[in-house]
Parts: sequence; C-alpha cells; structure tokens
Amino acid sequence: MKVGISAIVTAYERIDQTLATLRVIHSCALKPDEILVHVDANRSECEQAIRNAFPDVQILHSEDRVGPGGGRNKLLNAAQFELVASFDDDSYPIDSDYFARAVQLFERFPDASVICAALYLAGESIGLDEQSAQWTADFCGGACIFRRKDFLEAGGYVPLPVAYGMEEVDLAIRLHSRGGKILTTPWLRVFHNTDLKRHDDPHVTAGSIANLALLAYLRYPISLWAIGVGQCANRLLWLLSHGRRRGIWKGVTMIPAHLWANHRYRLPLSKRAVRSYLALRRAPVPANQ
Repeated sequence: MKVGISAIVTAYERIDQTLATLRVIHSCALKPDEILVHVDANRSECEQAIRNAFPDVQILHSEDRVGPGGGRNKLLNAAQFELVASFDDDSYPIDSDYFARAVQLFERFPDASVICAALYLAGESIGLDEQSAQWTADFCGGACIFRRKDFLEAGGYVPLPVAYGMEEVDLAIRLHSRGGKILTTPWLRVFHNTDLKRHDDPHVTAGSIANLALLAYLRYPISLWAIGVGQCANRLLWLLSHGRRRGIWKGVTMIPAHLWANHRYRLPLSKRAVRSYLALRRAPVPANQ
C-alpha cells in the first residue's frame, strides 16, 4: 500500500450537496492523493453530475441500495492509499490543511485504527481546533480517517439501507475486540451541513430500534443480551420523550425479520471485549501528545 491519503464520499440522491462537498475537498491546501465517490442505488443522474463537474474523481456505484456502510466497504476496498478520509455527501473539512493534519496525527499516534474529527452541525458554533485528543469507543463515519488495513481486517461495515444505531457502533466494537484504537480530536474539524430533521422520518425511527437489537444479536454473547434489551428500551423511552412516535411500532415488530435477514453476519464477541468497549464509551481516556 502506497503512503498517502485517499478521500471517499458516499452519495445517493443529494446531488447539490455532493458537488459542494467535492468542491471543498478540491479546494484544500493539500489535496488528497485520490478522491473516490460511491453512488448508491443506481442514481445515474447523480453519477453523471459528478463526472461532468469532477472528471478526475473515481466513481463506484451499486445497482441496489447498500447504504453508506456498503458504499464505504466498496470505497475502502478500491482505495490505493493506507489512510482513507471518509465523508458523507453533506460533510466536509472546515480547515484547508485537514488532510495534512490527518497524516501528522497518524504519524504521532501509530496505534490508531481510526481518527475521528470534531463534527459540527448547521447552526452550531465552531469550536477551536485545539491540539488535544482522547481514546474513545466510537467514531462518526462521515468525519473520520480510517487506517485501511485495520478496516479491512475487521470486516468493514454490515451493509444496511438504514443503518442508524448500528453502522459505526458495530465496526467500532469489532475493532476494539481486535485491539484497534479510535482517537478523537478537535484538531480535525468537519462541518455536517444538516439540521438532522431527516431523523424524524418514521423509517429512521424504526431502523434505529431494530438496529440496536441487531447489534446485540450479532455481537453480544447470549449472557449479555439483557444489556441489548436495556439499550432498546432506553431508545424507546428517548423516542417517546421527544415525540417521535411514528415508526416505533414498525421498529419493534420488524426485529425478528431484521435479525433473520442479517443472521449470516452473526459473530459474537467475548463478554470481556463487550464490557471493555462499554466501559470506554462511558469513560474516554486522554491521549498522550
């Protein structure tokens, strides 16, 4: 694997946002060594718009909808470089030297499998780019840099069309069980150009419930399934308290079929690995600079 950095973007229907993200990436002071985009569900109009605006971008596509995780699996497999900076179609670097900083951080923290940036949503104040960092349990797939080798060896994402509550958590816990480490730092900053209103969609609500059950089924040993039940119950209470009732019943009733459809991905981790991951989630560890 060559020394360098790739940038990957997952796209679906939001053409204008995808093009805006690519413009920002191209405008960075140190551009990535290559840029790859995955267009989901055979959205040919999105693919053609990217080709017209950015002929140097490598485009991959899927005929069926594989979700952002399935797209990232293809992009990480196709990337030529060991460091792979990942973005959603509506997330992009705040700092023009983002990619240079990412390379420096991996040199400074060679044990990191993933480095996660501070993520800011529309309407939020942008925090200072402080040179601090901590080891964390989780990361955001639209605002991170992967060490490609560790990603592939961990098995990548479980491809789900609606992946809320499952996608990054599932990969994070598998990385953790293998000794992989996730570093989060405000020195890397990413803007996510959304107000998250789409999270009110009943399909997202349903998926977030069923995916929590799927996570426990795929990764927790049977002796810890009670923790998964508690996590689903907490999610239901949160949804009810925030008035997101549409989709709850569908999410609960779809659990059996959802587990069966993804049974082939079941590979439970040890009780020790799961408890260690949950402990790190509760108490991140400061990283020595």
